[in-house]
Amino acid sequence: MQVILLERVAKLGQMGEVVKVKEGFARNFLLPQGKAMRASEANIAAFEAKKADLAQRNDETRAEAQQIAESLDGKSFVIIRSASDAGALYGSVTPRDVADAAAAEGFRVERRQVVLTGPIKDLGLHTVRVHLHPEVDAEVTVNVARSPEEAELQASGKSIQDRAAEEDAAAEFEIAELFDDLGAAGRDEDEAPRADQA
Repeated sequence: MQVILLERVAKLGQMGEVVKVKEGFARNFLLPQGKAMRASEANIAAFEAKKADLAQRNDETRAEAQQIAESLDGKSFVIIRSASDAGALYGSVTPRDVADAAAAEGFRVERRQVVLTGPIKDLGLHTVRVHLHPEVDAEVTVNVARSPEEAELQASGKSIQDRAAEEDAAAEFEIAELFDDLGAAGRDEDEAPRADQA
């Protein structure tokens, strides 16, 4: 099926181009979302008549998206989730979760604008792309943690595994000191009777 693109569509073409797409893609995505219309002679003529209006509307939405992107780009959002001691989440972080976290900070981001390259299923810092307009993207950091304190620790550059290793090392050091103290006390008790015998 041939369609006329009413806006830039990634990996497909620019506004005004007539492209050939699969019928299901056109019927289920491009046409209902207003991103394209069927390429008939009447539609091509209608498109040419309103091309200037579409271009102006596209420029306005792009400018608005650019403003949002400038304030959103590089921001970090904390999402609190339950996880195992190894850092694996019980579930995953979804685009809706990211959009809700951004909305809580005062940004207008829709769930469909959040692009995850793969599911977020572990604690830590994750870079997420927000697709605000066909020509404008922003990148945000999602800090997935079990508590606000853990989120602060991760933001400072330490991972949960680093903290667990530090705690284990500190515990081993305390145990070693305790055994050294007990051993020294035992040696003192052994040496005390010998001094009496001499």
